[in-house]
Amino acid sequence: MSRLTRSAEWRFLGVLTEADRALAITWWGLILVRGALPAVFTLAMGALVGAVQGGYSLAAPLALAGIVFIALNALGPVHEAVAADLGASAGAWLDDRLLEACTQPPGLAHLERRDLADELAASRNFDLGLTAPPLQTSMPQIGNGFAEILSGLAQAAVLARYRWWAPLLVAGAWASTHVLLRDSSLWKAWASESVTEEQRHVDYAYRLAVDAPAAKEIRLFGLADWAADRFAARRRRLTEALFRERRLRMRPMRWSLAAIVMGNGVVFWSLARDAIAGGLSLGSLVAFAQATVGTSALAFGEFDWWFRQSAQPIPKVLQLADRMRPAGSLAAGHQRADGLPERELRLHDVRFAYATSETPVLDRFDLSIPAGASMAIVGPNGAGKTTLAKLICRLYDPQAGAILLDGVDLREFDLDSWRARIAAVFQDFVRYELPLQDNVAPAGAPRADVVRALELAGAADLADPATILSRSYEGGTDLSGGQWQRVALARALCAVSLGAGVVLLDEPTAQLDVRSEAEIFDRILQATRGCTTILISHRFSTVRHADRICVLEHGRVLELGSHEELMALGGRYRTMFDLQAARF
Repeated sequence: MSRLTRSAEWRFLGVLTEADRALAITWWGLILVRGALPAVFTLAMGALVGAVQGGYSLAAPLALAGIVFIALNALGPVHEAVAADLGASAGAWLDDRLLEACTQPPGLAHLERRDLADELAASRNFDLGLTAPPLQTSMPQIGNGFAEILSGLAQAAVLARYRWWAPLLVAGAWASTHVLLRDSSLWKAWASESVTEEQRHVDYAYRLAVDAPAAKEIRLFGLADWAADRFAARRRRLTEALFRERRLRMRPMRWSLAAIVMGNGVVFWSLARDAIAGGLSLGSLVAFAQATVGTSALAFGEFDWWFRQSAQPIPKVLQLADRMRPAGSLAAGHQRADGLPERELRLHDVRFAYATSETPVLDRFDLSIPAGASMAIVGPNGAGKTTLAKLICRLYDPQAGAILLDGVDLREFDLDSWRARIAAVFQDFVRYELPLQDNVAPAGAPRADVVRALELAGAADLADPATILSRSYEGGTDLSGGQWQRVALARALCAVSLGAGVVLLDEPTAQLDVRSEAEIFDRILQATRGCTTILISHRFSTVRHADRICVLEHGRVLELGSHEELMALGGRYRTMFDLQAARF
């Protein structure tokens, strides 16, 4: 029983009740009725034949047979409609669990860990209907399967009135197919290592052929035929691997056929012998013969595929939240961060390494950022600049040391309260396929604040605030990379107007030329005067107007001072500034 309750199939059935109890009860009720009706029809037909043979009134058995026949045909579509609705509800319920698993942890580690990313991919593929049919499609098939199996059991019960051993032989033979042929289920062939590997190659070849990112080069270099041929070849290899797995898994077929032929042969031989000997009336013979044939419903062939295929990913989806929650958890404080920092934001003796690496990105890192001042953090790629931004936003917590807000550990503050104080733009900022005004203020803001933020970011003339930023929608438009960056900057500046006091910009102008980048940084420093502003860049020449500049290298502060002080120092900042400026 313990093994049964832990199985994917059992947990799948539990999801149905969680998703919609009323629909689930109706679905099960219809299964019971549809399962019983074939046996009732068998008895009605036996009674009808017996009445004809005995010269009795045909009204009652004929009426019963007609009513059951109509019910059998009428309840099928009703059951399928209920099952489709239940499948849609269950799919939505699982989708909610998937979203909660990803969004509820306040940190970021659960979305960047490789092992959890694989589990998320498997769950997401199920949610999208890639590894199994969508539940709205599979539930009618599963409902039909349960009804068929129940009808087979009911027919076996009718057959037991003939001989006690008859249903054991026939039902046992047909039911054995679920055991003997379990390895031949299509979902097991798809899950094999060889097929999975070939599927990965097929998916990549397909993306090369049809996805927009590769379309330009595919056409420019005349690779259209090559891409199509590559996909066809890989698809052929996948089909061959799948057929090979299927052939290997079909070997128990002969044992299954032997059991079916032997069990049914013995029962039909016995029925024929008793009928010839006069031990069975014609009505009884018809009923028992029909029950023997009806018992074959126990081997409803597609049930295993639909049920098991739909059930297999369910445990991963249900366990995803428990797996992700610890990885993405952060300490929950209770102090409010309103109006802070008043003195400084300080990183003290911070050490941080990602879970996938033992080498720390930051090690014994110290940096003090005065409140209301602007701090530029510059350094080569891989120096730890983006990691620093994630720590300040509390997407991660350091493994050692602390980030102090006016001397208080950042972990002591309410997380939402602190994040409400930060306006951040990252390198990989989101491009929402929404109106321009919703890109600037996704959570909503007065139109005047949106327009003002666009003006400050130099994006006032991009589009009307109500225009959707995607050509996929009627009346929509698209923007260049540089224009999108200005929209992202406007998003941060709008947050400042709504109360953010710390502005963090992580390489926000990477797609702009140096002149435009310098202009943007000057605009930001002007617009965020009075805020604690942190500018992260690998271009030394464009941040010279910041109050202080920190040169970061190998996870440590190499130099710190104003532009003039660092130039006079003649160190790494001066060398890199001159090297980059010489190009212009």
